[in-house]
Amino acid sequence: MPAALPDLTVLAGERERRVRARPGDAAAWAVLGAARVELGLRLADPAYWTRAEEALRTSLKLRAKGNAPALRGLAALANARRDFAGARKWGEAARKAEPERWTTYPLLIEASAGLGDDERTGKLLEKLTGLRSGPAVMARAAAVYRDRGWREDAAAKLADAASAAGEPAERAAYLERAGQLAWERGDRQDALRHFQEAVRTDPDQRAAQAGQGRALAALGRMTEALSAYRVALAKQPRPEYALELGELYESLGLEQAAGVQYGVLRERVRVAAAHGADEGLVLGRYEADHGDPEAAVRRLRREWERRPSTEVADALGWALHRAGEDEEALPLAVRATEGTQGGGVRSALYVFHRGMIERSLERYGAARRHLEEALRINPYFSPVRVPQAKAALARLGEPSVQAGPASS
Repeated sequence: MPAALPDLTVLAGERERRVRARPGDAAAWAVLGAARVELGLRLADPAYWTRAEEALRTSLKLRAKGNAPALRGLAALANARRDFAGARKWGEAARKAEPERWTTYPLLIEASAGLGDDERTGKLLEKLTGLRSGPAVMARAAAVYRDRGWREDAAAKLADAASAAGEPAERAAYLERAGQLAWERGDRQDALRHFQEAVRTDPDQRAAQAGQGRALAALGRMTEALSAYRVALAKQPRPEYALELGELYESLGLEQAAGVQYGVLRERVRVAAAHGADEGLVLGRYEADHGDPEAAVRRLRREWERRPSTEVADALGWALHRAGEDEEALPLAVRATEGTQGGGVRSALYVFHRGMIERSLERYGAARRHLEEALRINPYFSPVRVPQAKAALARLGEPSVQAGPASS
């Protein structure tokens, strides 16, 4: 479950002192490694992950057989680095060592979701809920429900999780996820309320601060939005925050400021790669819209081979469109937006991408339908894309009453 950042720092420090005093303590090395994984996530500092791997492998070397805590730590590390195949491998090894330990299953669920294995994800969730109840399990179920497009069920689970959370940091994490759900359905005020409450509950909840920036920008409160993004980036410099802030600057006509943020994005991706983490998806999204679309296609093809998930299908499809390969792009856009093909999540951005690809292919009825749907899902989904969607719809005009059924 999410822990407070100061508590994680204290725990890591205590275990560092312990392993210096007792270097043969396999359990202490495993706890130290797990704490470093989480610190790397909370601070967006991949250097922690290199040190986490050292600690976890030391634990395994000291106790090779049945060392489930170290195996779970390596699964968490692989998930953090977006090596979902590796996370599955380590998670299954941990499950073999301790078949009924519930804490292994959230790691396996995250790995399966990252690999786009929806069927496996569902089975793992069933096993988890049979082993354990409580807020952490509710929150994990909410993530699965969200990916299936069951937004109301996901919101209800997160509300229950936040109410049942025992620690402020845990409650704040669930409030942030509830805010993200509200944002995805276009409810700016409800999203902002959740994000603000999350930050009040845990001032180190940086994802909620970035969420505030998103919601405030949609409400037209630009000075506050820019400030919220800057605070989030200063404390948790995730490349996706830099991309969002860069696009917000771009929408305001501040090209130089946008360029600075895109430079931050590229640097954070470089740092992540130096420590074994894969930020190819966010870099591919950036390249498709603001850099070299053909480079984005090459990068995202590699991502697709590694993890054929909904989000990668959308990103690769859009990169292909930007590179002029619309015929190849459309099946991927359909994959990302059709529940029957795995794209259960209701994303305004994904549907916008599909509509624009269809427009380029002169499938005007389908394009109009999907661009309108994107704006219904979330009328504020992007400060750059929303004006593009509205302009495209204006050029498409009203459907002809004499036209046949819209093509799909």
